[in-house]
Amino acid sequence: MAKATLITIGDEILIGQIIDSNSAYIAKKLNKIGVEVHAIYSVQDDYDEIRNALQKAEKETDIIITTGGLGPTKDDITKTVFADYFNDELVRDESVLEHIEYLFKQFIKQPILEVNRDQALVPSKAEVLFNKNGTAPGMWIHQKELAFIAMPGVPFEMKALLDKAIPKIQQKFKLPFIVHKTVLTYGLGESAIADKIEKWADDLPQHIKLAYLPNLGRVRLRLSAKGWDKQALTAEVDEKVDQLQPMIGDIIKGIEGETTPDEEIGKILSAKNKTLAVAESCTGGQLAARFTKNPGASAYFMAGIISYATSVKSDFLEVDPSIIDQYSVVSAPVAEAMAKGAQEKFQVDYALSTTGNAGPTKGDSDAPIGTVLIGLATPEKVTSFEFTMGNHRERIVQKTINKSIELLLDTLVGK
Repeated sequence: MAKATLITIGDEILIGQIIDSNSAYIAKKLNKIGVEVHAIYSVQDDYDEIRNALQKAEKETDIIITTGGLGPTKDDITKTVFADYFNDELVRDESVLEHIEYLFKQFIKQPILEVNRDQALVPSKAEVLFNKNGTAPGMWIHQKELAFIAMPGVPFEMKALLDKAIPKIQQKFKLPFIVHKTVLTYGLGESAIADKIEKWADDLPQHIKLAYLPNLGRVRLRLSAKGWDKQALTAEVDEKVDQLQPMIGDIIKGIEGETTPDEEIGKILSAKNKTLAVAESCTGGQLAARFTKNPGASAYFMAGIISYATSVKSDFLEVDPSIIDQYSVVSAPVAEAMAKGAQEKFQVDYALSTTGNAGPTKGDSDAPIGTVLIGLATPEKVTSFEFTMGNHRERIVQKTINKSIELLLDTLVGK
């Protein structure tokens, strides 16, 4: 199996000024075509650092991909390192120069400098990966059965050039198929799930690997299979996933990449011609965002209100102040009143509400930090659910969002 090393170049990554999202994107794309990512390195804009990373990668892998360091300034030295590394020289690519001049004339509206023209310089042994989205071309060098690929660090430019590089990788290397299937579960922790499916997991064949991916109230179970017959692998993985139903079917909420729980809610509501609204306090609008990010959400999602202040709960959602005085804002009666208020205010069939103490201080309630109430109004009744979500603010918020979605989905499917 071909292995790859990814090298991100730039001081801005190492000082935390930007996040390296390129490597994650490239790794996913390579994995889909059967290339295993062996290592990811981040190095400074330094000649020796880049060269050392190339030398190390060459010893360990077949495909070396760099991003960054192809700009017009003095700290962009990737091309110089590549030329020296392959005992080569930089030559001007006329098609690239013509493109740079066009961009300056058409869009940049400033005199073109010599350093900009120098971006058309590439190692003579390199095949240019033409970058229509920017001034820095990508490069492909094939040497000693190894592929060296250099791409700009700008994400949208990199993505377009990677689409050009991937077919070349598939042509140059014999690659196996890798099949992934990820089961989404809500409502049970990693250890408890592992206990329920222990024998099933132990009986998996060697070429199928199981990974537990826990995250804030949900656990993803990823099956990965590797081999040369894609159809057989897919059928085998599907069979293993089907075997999970009798064991943990009550917590399985879907398959990643097919339909997420919030998307499934949208499908059910749309099919039934039903509507939804949310009234949020501790989740600050993020629950609504989980629904509205999905295309077509306007068919079922009517509105959301962030009733963060106690006065808004009373004035807009018409939560009786005496209930707040008696039980506090973090309570079952208030959660239910918020959900009912949203249902009536926005004239919807279903409404979710969230109220809780996410910390770091207690705010308008004496409830312990981590206490969360979720209200759910349906056409038949209004209920609430109380949870303890820990003591980390962002974790409390995200777990509350996930649990809210889980509760609504279970209600819609009759669990």
